[in-house]
Amino acid sequence: MSEKETNQAEVEATEAVQAPVISEAQANPEKFLKEFDWHNYEEGIEQVADTKLEEFEKLVSENFVDTLDDEVVEGTVITITDRDAIIDINAKSEGVISLNEFRYNPNLAVGDKVEVLIDVREDATGQLVLSHRKARVIKAWDRVNNAHDTGEIVNGFVKCRTKGGMIVDVFGIEAFLPGSQIDVKPIRDYDQYVNKTMEFKVVKINHEFKNIVVSHKALIEADIEEQKKEIIGQLEKGQVLEGIVKNITSYGVFIDLGGVDGLVHITDLSWSRINHPNEIVELDQKLNVVILDFDENKSRIQLGLKQLSKHPWEALGENVKVGDKVKGKVVVIADYGAFVEVEEGVEGLVHVSEMSWSTHLRSAQDFVSVGDEIDAVILTLDREDRKMSLGIKQLTPDPWTDITTKYPVGSKHTGIVRNFTNFGVFVELEEGIDGLIYISDLSWTKKIKHPSEFCNVGDKLDVVVLELDVEGRKLSLGHKQTTENPWDKYETEFALGTSHTAAITEMVDKGATIEFNEDIVAFVPARHLEKEDGSKLAKGEEAEFKIIEFNKEFKRVVASHTAVFREEEAKIVKQAVRKQEAQAAEAKPTLGDANDALQALKDKMDGKK
Repeated sequence: MSEKETNQAEVEATEAVQAPVISEAQANPEKFLKEFDWHNYEEGIEQVADTKLEEFEKLVSENFVDTLDDEVVEGTVITITDRDAIIDINAKSEGVISLNEFRYNPNLAVGDKVEVLIDVREDATGQLVLSHRKARVIKAWDRVNNAHDTGEIVNGFVKCRTKGGMIVDVFGIEAFLPGSQIDVKPIRDYDQYVNKTMEFKVVKINHEFKNIVVSHKALIEADIEEQKKEIIGQLEKGQVLEGIVKNITSYGVFIDLGGVDGLVHITDLSWSRINHPNEIVELDQKLNVVILDFDENKSRIQLGLKQLSKHPWEALGENVKVGDKVKGKVVVIADYGAFVEVEEGVEGLVHVSEMSWSTHLRSAQDFVSVGDEIDAVILTLDREDRKMSLGIKQLTPDPWTDITTKYPVGSKHTGIVRNFTNFGVFVELEEGIDGLIYISDLSWTKKIKHPSEFCNVGDKLDVVVLELDVEGRKLSLGHKQTTENPWDKYETEFALGTSHTAAITEMVDKGATIEFNEDIVAFVPARHLEKEDGSKLAKGEEAEFKIIEFNKEFKRVVASHTAVFREEEAKIVKQAVRKQEAQAAEAKPTLGDANDALQALKDKMDGKK
């Protein structure tokens, strides 16, 4: 067809379309105006029918997500880049999520379904930004609240330890697991649960502080309660059960019998004495125990371990008898003696009096200590009452057996001061041989009020055996007898009538004292202090004195200055001396008359009748 023919055809077609319109508007103007499409005329596009719009809106609402709602929706991973994951949530455009939010899921792949929350409708580039982390948190809280309300069991991942318990990941939220809620038994090693997935029950939620507390113990308590009822219902005295050591205290051991706890008191662990239960058992140890007793509700169960074996006294050999030598270990020490375990669970008492042949009082600690291994001799044995007495000293000979040979009267020895009394000193010559030195036998010259003035406990003293009582096991000793009595010499040196020069040492009541030497302190009556000129001697003044009385037994010496220059007093003294010498020469000398003469002399000098 030529170009001219083509143009002619277009013109004819145009006229064919326009002609009816003009003719219809002219023919029916009202109808034309009523049906005229003014929207198409003004907007330049053809108007869509209302039914079509409603249908379109219905399809959009059914197939596309409303990005204005804060609801969690499910999306599909359609692309994964180096930094982001592109997610199709069936919206008008795809969303973007940083891969950092999927660090917990390194195996994320295209096609995976994930929960998301619309974080930003459009960023600077017009991109829809989604958040998987926020969606997980919202969903997790919904799940946690639902688990708390319904009691549903949830799985949690134990992340790490913390003060007082563990941190557990539950649906992506950190929850706290208290140490007391890990198990029904005490947990000593928390680290064994780290990086483990366990079942939990949500027991507490604090919405204000966003805190969650979970418990693993709560899950097993229900099962245990059923087991407990079943076990308690079958308990009988004498029944033997298997249990696990749950806790150890200083007074006993708690045994888990499968949900029911019982106590083995420390005295029921072993027939032997023990200081602490951990000497017998250890934590988590399995062992058999016997039920000894329980209360009406069977909530307190008393168990025994030693009762599963025969009592050691019943197993004690019949060949063990009095007089036998045994070995044992000191387990307890008391003031009155020591308990020695000769066999497991079989003890004997060594009384302190059976530890040494010594008779003076001593403590058991002086001889033995706890833990000592010792030898002893069986003194008494009562199988029925399960009692045994032992002796240690019987292993050595009795030192009193040959006492008369070793310590005859008059023999000299060296001993150790062991004890004081008000009347003397106890001296130990050897183990088991003690003697007493009376206070009067300590010194020839010193006036001793108490033995502690003379010596100390532990000092060594030379002694002489004065008396020996074998039956009474008593020794009378003397210390002063180891040296000569200086008063024997003084009796001659300071005889009646002898003159001596000395100074007045001290003025005392009714006279004065003078010291002739370290042992002789003489008394001068006041009347005998008078000098020849009528004055009296004063303290520190030196003069000549005559002895007018000398008593060796009572260590008494009386002197007079007046007798030196007064003839009458001197004669009386001379007469007394001659009479004393005459009496000493007789076969049976008596000192009565001499003493009477001396007393008369003193009375005369003192001005008495």
